[in-house]
Amino acid sequence: MRVAIDTQPGGAGPNEDWVAGTPSLAIVLDGLSTAGLDTGCRHGVPWYVAHLGGRLVAALTGSETSLTAGLAGALEQVAALHPECDLANPGTPSATVAVLRQREGSFDHLVLADSPIVLEGHQGFTVITDLRVDDVLPDLKAEVEQYETHTADHKAALQRFVTAQRQTRNTPGGYWVAASSPEAAEHSLVGSVSTKDVSTAAVLSDGTSRLVTEYAMATWQEVFSALKTGGPQELIQNVRKVEALDPTGLRWPRYKSGDDASVAFCQWG
Repeated sequence: MRVAIDTQPGGAGPNEDWVAGTPSLAIVLDGLSTAGLDTGCRHGVPWYVAHLGGRLVAALTGSETSLTAGLAGALEQVAALHPECDLANPGTPSATVAVLRQREGSFDHLVLADSPIVLEGHQGFTVITDLRVDDVLPDLKAEVEQYETHTADHKAALQRFVTAQRQTRNTPGGYWVAASSPEAAEHSLVGSVSTKDVSTAAVLSDGTSRLVTEYAMATWQEVFSALKTGGPQELIQNVRKVEALDPTGLRWPRYKSGDDASVAFCQWG
């Protein structure tokens, strides 16, 4: 498997995405926004996704370990790196997870939260994603989206939303992400498809997939055409061009003008 990767920050702040590719793996992590609120951790989201990603690669490379077990082990290992932090804080650094692994005759996939894996096959495109977060606190989400980004009202509404959202994170009635407990891995969406049924695949953060899912400014066919001609960098540039048409979120309401965007594009002969 050949994996081309790129990741770019959505603004002036640090990139809270993480992406990696090996001959058998493609991984994208999308760190969750803290909205300027306390996390109980002195390390921050970029530190968290880098350490979780590295341990995921180590656990799943050249191994028959299941994706679920690999993620659970990586979560446990990262938690052990900073026991001095308040890992019980509901805002502890966390991330979405999307993993595609090639094995003999098949591709295994794991998705936890809304970073999708898109498979191109003979019958079209299959999108594997976990949208449980969309069912959480829709009224507060709508309140955020009524304000233009970079306004005081938008910031205040976003903090109210994130504060309430944290209370539902990794709970039975809420949604699940990678955080401090290995239990989250058991709530991942996992599966496997035959290599005969897939020609290419893309593992994305939602900062990239929104070109299709939120902005409706491209189809999956157009996304994959851009990946095949210009690679991940071209696709992310296409996202930025669209966002530049609506810098304050009037046409496409959102949490920030530009989100961190990551791509792992997988091809094989």
